[in-house]
Amino acid sequence: MLGSAAYPQPFSASNHSVMGSLGMPEIPPRTSAVTRSSRMRSHACSAALACGLALLTTPACGKKHATPAWNAAEAAAPFAANRSTTTHQPPVASDPARPGLRFIAYNLNNWLTMERGADHAHSKGMAKPAAEKHALVQLLVRQAPDVLGVCEIGSREDLAELQAALLAGGVALPHTYYTGGGDEVRHLGLLSRFPITHTATPAQLDFKLNGSTYTMSRGILDATIQAHGKSYRWLGVHLKSKREVADGDQDAIRLCEARLLRQHVDSILAAEPDARFVVYGDFNDTRGSAALKLITGHYGEAGYLTALPVQDQQGERWTHFWELRDIYSRFDFITVTLGVKHEVDFKNSRILDDPEWHAASDHRPLLAVFN
Repeated sequence: MLGSAAYPQPFSASNHSVMGSLGMPEIPPRTSAVTRSSRMRSHACSAALACGLALLTTPACGKKHATPAWNAAEAAAPFAANRSTTTHQPPVASDPARPGLRFIAYNLNNWLTMERGADHAHSKGMAKPAAEKHALVQLLVRQAPDVLGVCEIGSREDLAELQAALLAGGVALPHTYYTGGGDEVRHLGLLSRFPITHTATPAQLDFKLNGSTYTMSRGILDATIQAHGKSYRWLGVHLKSKREVADGDQDAIRLCEARLLRQHVDSILAAEPDARFVVYGDFNDTRGSAALKLITGHYGEAGYLTALPVQDQQGERWTHFWELRDIYSRFDFITVTLGVKHEVDFKNSRILDDPEWHAASDHRPLLAVFN
């Protein structure tokens, strides 16, 4: 409930962190191998992948049907200003063997610890089932992303676990960034083959609704990488879901969060009109919705964000399946500014309809290829 039990607690800025090879203590020692310079091809490393997947948490209770209740929350004071951090990292893990950059945006469907179960038999403190993790990692290994933006990652240790499993499959993404908002359970993460050179915190992550102040649930991830002599800035979000809450309309909440995202986009463009950045994530709304229109802006105007018109191999464009309601929707998007649009390989950017997509998540990942 908004203002009581249904909306997340304020997020502490101290929880933002750049991880991986940055020397930060959050990554457990077992992930230190991500600095390894050799990059194995996925078709030649099935044994290594099996070893990596053995590290994954083993408890499983079938498909998920429950989501933990929001914790009690009080309003958080807005951040005083845009805050940024310049990071110093070692070079890219391996010498690039191919031109361009492959970016995947993916809602992992709760790679975290939560209440899980089926048929009214639920257990608390359960990790994402090992079979789902296995399918998800195999899918990503087959696609070999250079940069991976994820929603619904739990702790820093969860992000490190995903990172280590990908490395075992031959996909080395040694540079990571982890952040979030008022939701203490679900966070945002970025994993990159290339160094993360800069991160930023939006000036404001709170909003007013019905006379109360709330914090943006998952926040806004803002990280810049340096690849092939060019910079790419990534803004990742996971907006309010379609689930109703007691003290506020879910559409209104999502619209408020979309407004905060657009404000951050506009602040970047005001300082740098030709900024090269990508806005991506689970927007939990469809083309033509008020939230999407607010995020992308007006076509033809400065600052317009182009949503990549991706589709799967059959020409379908849905990215999320809500099993309980039997609804297929397009909730996930990758949008780009004019400064980077000309580098998009529209022909090879697509929705990934991998055979294992449903075993891995209730979302299908999006692939954007940049030349």
